[in-house]
Amino acid sequence: MALLQMEESLVNKIENGTVITPKGFKADGIHIGLRHSKKDLGIIFSEVPANSAAVYTQSHFQAAPLLVTQQSIAKEGKLQAVVVNSAIANACTGEKGLEDANEMRKLCANKFSLSEHYVAVASTGVIGEYLNMDLISKGIQELKPGAETASADSFEQAILTTDLVQKNACVQVEIDGKTVTIGGASKGSGMIHPNMATMLGFVTTDAAIDTASLHEALREVTNQSFNQITVDGETSTNDMVLVMANGLAENQPLNSSHPQWDTFKFALKLVSEELAKQIAKDGEGATRLIEVNVCGAESEKDARVISKKIVGSNLVKTAVYGADANWGRIIGAIGHSDAAVDPSKVSVYLKDICLFKEGTPQSFSEEDATKYLQNKTVVFDIFLNIGEGNGTAWGCDLTYDYVKINASYRT
Repeated sequence: MALLQMEESLVNKIENGTVITPKGFKADGIHIGLRHSKKDLGIIFSEVPANSAAVYTQSHFQAAPLLVTQQSIAKEGKLQAVVVNSAIANACTGEKGLEDANEMRKLCANKFSLSEHYVAVASTGVIGEYLNMDLISKGIQELKPGAETASADSFEQAILTTDLVQKNACVQVEIDGKTVTIGGASKGSGMIHPNMATMLGFVTTDAAIDTASLHEALREVTNQSFNQITVDGETSTNDMVLVMANGLAENQPLNSSHPQWDTFKFALKLVSEELAKQIAKDGEGATRLIEVNVCGAESEKDARVISKKIVGSNLVKTAVYGADANWGRIIGAIGHSDAAVDPSKVSVYLKDICLFKEGTPQSFSEEDATKYLQNKTVVFDIFLNIGEGNGTAWGCDLTYDYVKINASYRT
């Protein structure tokens, strides 16, 4: 805990910071007609090639843009631009879909005079429909990346689908006497149950860090943040988190041997965690953010498994929506997890209200519990008391509106 507090004291959260707050990054977002009226094509651009890493959905049906992005990063480990469209996922579209994703990469590379492997591609929206490449081609020519706040705002708008709000986060930390900035933007509201990623997440930093170390940090942080959220238990074909590090902060290159390696990873985790929480809070039809903290598990992995099992339980989610302190729903979720549990040692708290202690029901005020459950953020603390492992997960309640939104998603 002392180490956590020390690391947190070294990191400054930047109010109104964005994915282009780090040095050398620009962005844009425009409307090209894939959607009726909202912006639907965006770009993040680095002034210089940036060491890059990404994690992707584990779905068997990885969308064409992910395959193209993997090819780009594999070539040299660097990117200079990522072009994103919303409305159409370009998933399950066969050879034509792959050709279209490659064409998006080529069009962007030509527009900005880049090598093709310096461009990543991402798409989100309806599965099984082809991109209108005439609109894509025309739109890419109209992109004008800028460093103004309005440019970042436009990008955030352009990547949304059923999201109600834009999502961003930014922090700064001093490394080697240099100010290092990490910014991010994400989208996601439904089909959120990530495995190595989330719907779409984009992180930028001006830190100097080699590609292998960046990938190592991203994988570790993703397991603690993006992989710890769930809205509906569904994983998309297009899930991806991508990070670009262009080195313009001019710190000594970061790696596991650098004395401030843990500080950098903590800052990256803060950005990723904040983006993940914003996605969970903006779940389709959601009215409440649910946070579950599990302490005293046999391992950190077990703690993460149980916390995510609880936030992913439809019975827990509906109980929170109904402001019903039915702690039996939580016990049920813990009971069928794969983690080690001693039922006689488990305690369940609704924030400061003890519902269940060391295997025994506790008397509590239903009125106080109901009142607390009406807050916009609801926190459950679970104590397993069998080890040192801790973990946190985030989700949202399950409402009538979720059914309405998804019953007519294509229409």
